[in-house]
Amino acid sequence: MKISADLRAFSERLGHEFSRPDLLRRALTHGSIASATRPDNQRLEFLGDRVLGLTIAEALFAADHAATEGQLAPRYNALVKGETCAAVAREIGLGEVLKLGRSEMLSGGRRKEALLADAMEAVIAAVYLDAGFEAARGVVLALWAGRLANVQTDARDAKTALQEWAQAQGMSPPRYVQTARSGPDHAPEFQITVRLDDGREAAASGRGTKRSIEQAAAAAMLEQIERTP
Repeated sequence: MKISADLRAFSERLGHEFSRPDLLRRALTHGSIASATRPDNQRLEFLGDRVLGLTIAEALFAADHAATEGQLAPRYNALVKGETCAAVAREIGLGEVLKLGRSEMLSGGRRKEALLADAMEAVIAAVYLDAGFEAARGVVLALWAGRLANVQTDARDAKTALQEWAQAQGMSPPRYVQTARSGPDHAPEFQITVRLDDGREAAASGRGTKRSIEQAAAAAMLEQIERTP
């Protein structure tokens, strides 16, 4: 079965040449355009999530023999969460080749974090079914290499660290307030301000989930505390 030029280019960015291109097509098919003869990628997403999880867990286990379960768990979560999968998808231009229905395209589906994350997992499953676990493992390790190298930094939970600091100072938990929102519904930009009992404030803004912006605000507050304890 022949493969289109855009899917061939995507396969090159992915780092895997498919012997069964139909698997890749299915992995990139969103439910908004699926039919009885054109299944969507949800089943592949289910499988890909497990392949990704095992690959990342194995890599973390092998990389740090002294790490406890309590240290490995947040690193694992940072690497397999939806935001990370979506970020990897953007880096390889997955959104450009997603097969979407008209309404989903018009609402900015190619940029939606959840759609990109789900499709990234489905693509991993497609590689697994096409060529086995070692091939899928190789693709994941290549695409996640930089994040695996920096995972100890990336896994820091700024909100938890800030709450623990505030409690140690006898303060109430930090309060997070949405102070601004702009942009279209499919790609909103938030500004979140975090406030402490002693009057200190720090803000962060950007696209993404509110949780990710809250984490950025907490990180900004921690930096402020380090400068002026």
